[in-house]
Amino acid sequence: MGKYQDFHKRSIENRDDFWAEQAQLVEWKEPFTQVCDYSRPPFVKWFVNGKTNLCYNAVDRHAAERPNDRALIFVSTETDEERIYTWAELQREVERMAAILQSQGVGEGDRVLIYMPMVPEAIFAMLATVRIGAIHSVVFGGFAAGSLATRIDDAKPKVMVTADAGMRNGKPVPYKHLVDEALSLAEFPPAKVVIIDRGLDKGFPRVAGRDVDYAELRAQHMDAQVPCVWVESSHPSYILYTSGTTGKPKGVQRDTGGYLVALAASMKHIYQGGKGETFFSTSDIGWVVGHSYIVYGPLIGGMATVVYEGTPLRPDPAIWWKLVEKYKVNVMFSAPTAARVLKKQDPAYMKKHDLSSLKHIYMAGEPLDEPTHEWFMSELNKPVIDNYWQTETGWPMISAVPGVEKTPIKYGSPSFPVYGYDLRIFREDGSECGPNEKGIAAVVPPMPPGCLSTVWGQDERFVSTYFSLFKEPLVYSSYDWAIKDENGYFTILGRTDDVINVAGHRLGTREIEEAVQNHKAIAEVAVVGVEDKLKGQVPIAFAVVKDAGVVATPDQVKALEKEVMGTVDGILGAIARPGRVYFVTALPKTRSGKMLRRSLQALAEGRDPGDLTTIDDPTTIENIKKMVAAG
Repeated sequence: MGKYQDFHKRSIENRDDFWAEQAQLVEWKEPFTQVCDYSRPPFVKWFVNGKTNLCYNAVDRHAAERPNDRALIFVSTETDEERIYTWAELQREVERMAAILQSQGVGEGDRVLIYMPMVPEAIFAMLATVRIGAIHSVVFGGFAAGSLATRIDDAKPKVMVTADAGMRNGKPVPYKHLVDEALSLAEFPPAKVVIIDRGLDKGFPRVAGRDVDYAELRAQHMDAQVPCVWVESSHPSYILYTSGTTGKPKGVQRDTGGYLVALAASMKHIYQGGKGETFFSTSDIGWVVGHSYIVYGPLIGGMATVVYEGTPLRPDPAIWWKLVEKYKVNVMFSAPTAARVLKKQDPAYMKKHDLSSLKHIYMAGEPLDEPTHEWFMSELNKPVIDNYWQTETGWPMISAVPGVEKTPIKYGSPSFPVYGYDLRIFREDGSECGPNEKGIAAVVPPMPPGCLSTVWGQDERFVSTYFSLFKEPLVYSSYDWAIKDENGYFTILGRTDDVINVAGHRLGTREIEEAVQNHKAIAEVAVVGVEDKLKGQVPIAFAVVKDAGVVATPDQVKALEKEVMGTVDGILGAIARPGRVYFVTALPKTRSGKMLRRSLQALAEGRDPGDLTTIDDPTTIENIKKMVAAG
């Protein structure tokens, strides 16, 4: 048995001893009296009676030890700004923000809604909230007013922190009118709105008595000293709403102690980041990766974190690598979508800068297909480690764990279940799958530290949503199809609702996407199942070509479509052949890079594409609509 397998086995079989050891990576004001309380399945409490503080562990203890080392590196290619904060400076700014929140009536257990672009003040607000024992709810900046209003009503925040505007592709994205509209729609609007004025929206409206200016308040609290509020381990640290919810939003509730320990352990065992090193995640704080691996994880681990406002292509496609060279980045975290965007560019951009400081790159957000995985790894000549996890889990469920054992990387696979997760693959009748048999990935509880403790204000929904896949056994369902090979490597095949039924054959859309991507002309593809009277469903592919010149004429389109179909036939057989391959200039995605497959399916079936408030570029939908209508 390998070193990692032993480590994993111990985390499942000697759970209390294992996690008590990991808990030594962080500081406790009062020790816990019980490691794991699983007396009320499926609810679990970790590090019972232990008192700690997320902000203290992320900021204060490092500021005391290394006050002048850099802690936060802010770079905006949108506004051409660069600011570096040392640990001591970060602590001062967080205490000022904490004093501002307290001056607006925020206390322990109160909620603070943060609706912000990727600027340092957003991170100060998050850290300041947990510093004073309050609970933050970050909503992705630019979310539509209606979606924002439902989240406000669910969390009932006392204060909101926002900005006049964000920036995307060199253009301001005004926030304030969205905030005002959301607050007029909300039943429980916050009493105060703290506004960071970036000078991007000159005439934004202010509401007297409600809106307060951050710069003015900061000037009043320059010397503020705000002590950390020590909270019991299961005290909520934040609420994060999962995307695509309908009706009442689903707020993932995270605890304090379990999350703190899970992140500290992940920095050591998974990401191998050390004190004084630099971590660069290309995500946004509006998503779970931003919470765990822009803000809390790197800082808890004593690493400097890069906060980046911008795209991977501006001013040119070498920008990320320029930042790696400039700030000596050691660990990077990105998304498969971003890799596929870079794949369409001249590969020379990948070679322009010195990447010798970079140890490895991690990927998460959606399945990393085999061709992209292989391409990215060979172009960068660095290990590219796929992670599989969810907003609900807060940190990886499946990953290589190089801090314990360096296992070979298998392209297209996130490797093995992470320590703490008793992750298995089940058939739809609740029995376990054998090797190379497709089933549903699920975790036998108790869930490890760091995972959601419940759905905010909806305990019943926590049980009915996540723990009702089978009557027996009780498991946490990931709602993802997966397969495990004879060597224990897992591959995620896509959501259970991304499986299509073609003439009685069940096919994962991801399997067909991988096959399409094996054609050398294709940069990116999304496959959806479309209703068919004869076969039940047929796959339809929407593909982006690397060079638009190959589909410049109708004859070229026909020829390439035939070739792509032939590629799929050769890999998966004729049963998986797409009914049509549409060649599009871009695929519709959310701002976090997730593919809007349901919208694509609706367009292919001639239906309304649904709520597009999170879409990055609305023109992609319009272009596809025209293409499908034209046949």
